[in-house]
Amino acid sequence: MSATAAPRAAHGIFHKAGSLRAERRWALWSAYVSLIIAAIVMLAPPFYMLITALKTSAEIADLGGNPWIVRSPTLENFAAILGNEMFRGFFWNSIQVTVLVVIVTMLISVPAAFALSRMRFWGSQWLATGVFLTYLVPDTLLFIPLYQIVGGLGLLNSTWGLVLVYPTLTVPFCTWIMIGYFASIPKELDEAALIDGAGWLQMLWRIFIPVALPGIIAATIFAFTVSWAAFVYPTAFITRPDEMPLTIGVVSQLIRGDTFAWGQLMAGALLAALPPVVVYAFLMDYYVAGLTAGATKG
Repeated sequence: MSATAAPRAAHGIFHKAGSLRAERRWALWSAYVSLIIAAIVMLAPPFYMLITALKTSAEIADLGGNPWIVRSPTLENFAAILGNEMFRGFFWNSIQVTVLVVIVTMLISVPAAFALSRMRFWGSQWLATGVFLTYLVPDTLLFIPLYQIVGGLGLLNSTWGLVLVYPTLTVPFCTWIMIGYFASIPKELDEAALIDGAGWLQMLWRIFIPVALPGIIAATIFAFTVSWAAFVYPTAFITRPDEMPLTIGVVSQLIRGDTFAWGQLMAGALLAALPPVVVYAFLMDYYVAGLTAGATKG
């Protein structure tokens, strides 16, 4: 019995290993196919925008050609956008608003998340949940009451009005992100710091911010992306071209009635999308490194 059982057991082991290898191979192929399909779907619009931006106005108007092929590539659309002083003003307005909103968001969300996650008090859990629920309210419902508030403060047609209202989008979600990171830090650090005589602000500055740096970077990226790409609020609050950010400035100045400057529109949209791409390209490596470093800090 033992002589015949051993080959059967060995055959069962090899059969199981082979089936696991086959399942792993199919899972890998399925993942690759899904990623390729997702990449095609996601990259097709910006690729078509680039193709359109490299075409002349005559080639864009020619409906007989293949829209995915550029017969006479040109950079005149990019040159026209970059050489436009008004476009440079839009770009500068977006930079000002985004930098100020990111600073305000971090100054509010980091201490708020620290207080809600580590300084336990009555109702802190309910308040943390309420902070996140405010983010779920769409800006298409908020811009009407906010328009009245901004108008009452005399900040319509001003970038300061955007600096005032953008944190209603960024602070709740960034606070929620930071709550999760602060809550994952071992409580022994709090106890050791309190025994050594450290105050809450010292704990936040010297312990929690360095350890939770990946969360701070993630929150900063989110605040930057939302502030840079916001469209509803500037459309409602800004009508003067010299105060418009890039997202609505390009659209408002390159669409005249039923006339669309498609080449310059696509070039302006690509240039507007470039700063977030650069930020993600540079900060993602630092984000992953921060995750690895934060896991070993104690």
